[in-house]
Amino acid sequence: MGERKHKGIRDSIIALLLSAVILGLGTVVTIRVFDAVYAGRVYPNVTINGTNFGGKTPHEVKSFWTAKNIPFEKATFTFVFENNVATVSGTDLGLGYDATLSATQAYLVGRSGNLLTDLITKFSPNPTNLTPLFRFQEDVLSDTLNNLSLAINIPVTDALFEFRSGKVTAFRLSKDGREVDLAETKKRFSDAVSGIPTADITTIVISLPVNPVKPSMTTDRVNAFGIKELIGRGYSEFAHSIPGRVHNVALASAKLHGLLIKPGDTFSFNDALGDVSAATGFQPAYIIKDGRTVLGDGGGVCQVSTTLFRAALAAGLPIIDRRAHAYRVAYYEQAGYKAGLDATVFAPSVDLKIKNDTPGYILIQTKTDTKNMTLTFELYGTSDGRKAEIYNHVVSGITPPPPDLYQDDPTLPAGVVKQVDFAAWGAKTNFQYKVTRGSEVLQNTSFASNFRSWQAVFLRGTK
Repeated sequence: MGERKHKGIRDSIIALLLSAVILGLGTVVTIRVFDAVYAGRVYPNVTINGTNFGGKTPHEVKSFWTAKNIPFEKATFTFVFENNVATVSGTDLGLGYDATLSATQAYLVGRSGNLLTDLITKFSPNPTNLTPLFRFQEDVLSDTLNNLSLAINIPVTDALFEFRSGKVTAFRLSKDGREVDLAETKKRFSDAVSGIPTADITTIVISLPVNPVKPSMTTDRVNAFGIKELIGRGYSEFAHSIPGRVHNVALASAKLHGLLIKPGDTFSFNDALGDVSAATGFQPAYIIKDGRTVLGDGGGVCQVSTTLFRAALAAGLPIIDRRAHAYRVAYYEQAGYKAGLDATVFAPSVDLKIKNDTPGYILIQTKTDTKNMTLTFELYGTSDGRKAEIYNHVVSGITPPPPDLYQDDPTLPAGVVKQVDFAAWGAKTNFQYKVTRGSEVLQNTSFASNFRSWQAVFLRGTK
């Protein structure tokens, strides 16, 4: 009886062991068959972005995502702000999905080398969903936007105003800047890219967001003179001037640079410039004196008074005193100016006087370019809305110069001829000058000049 009982238990254990062996062998066979079926293919329930790639080869997965990239490669992105444009293609950007990476990741699901993890992954009823990597060459996009930004960005300018010893030694108006918002631009790029697969377009225009940049120090915070803006500008050229004349133009304009004219005051050019002589640094250059063109200290100062005269006209200021030259000077007709827009000075009798009838101070700023032979006067102050106009500028009565005059000079060797004066055509000029503020006429006058014809004078040596 006991023997039969033990025999039954033994048979049951053997049966269980046989069943386990058979089950194990079946599982191994099943796994091997499963692996054989999916050899070189993605296991079932592997999806990428919701698309099932079970049973697909890595090549087929790659081909799928490569085809997805065609619209991105065909796309062209044009970034625009006003007249500034930059274009970059999807191909240049390397825009699209990383097809190789997606194929590799899908194939490796269930093939990590960890037996238990791989078994669970391969036979799990739940899908393994992968996210495709969308990429582009960020350095190419950044370089494109940075280069375009160089043409668009305007640096902000803080105000500068320094006043020493009765003169403004440093001045600069504050100016707003602007800057491309690169972060917002890249967001707009990303939004545009997300619409490509559903949009039948190849060219995508992206408007660049450009933000204003305010100065940290504005003009109204750094000066107490009410100087807010440019109100007048004068310009002249002096090509072919001799070195002494160039020196004098630069010196005289520097002496006026930074001067302030109080509201209601009348500015005197001669008073502001002071003594013009070798003692104050001026060099000999040609001047008109006693009916002759001769070398004298300060030749070229009239280039400065002429340029200031033009700036005052542009600003709509009253010209209290102005005298034209005795004859036409070629320098003052350079840069396309008509004859008559000049002002001569010769202390103490001949002066240029300008009144400041604006609400605030007027600051004189000069710029002398001795390389390009140009002179600029800028008048800064407070605009009251006035507008200046020069019209009906007529040059008439043009007369030729008299015949050349030769004079014997016993101080020069015989046979030597030296020109000491230069021919100029005569003319009469007149222009109207009108200044208005709204419907109010502030000034309505004319400026006339009567330029004599001038003969060339030569000295002939008799020594």
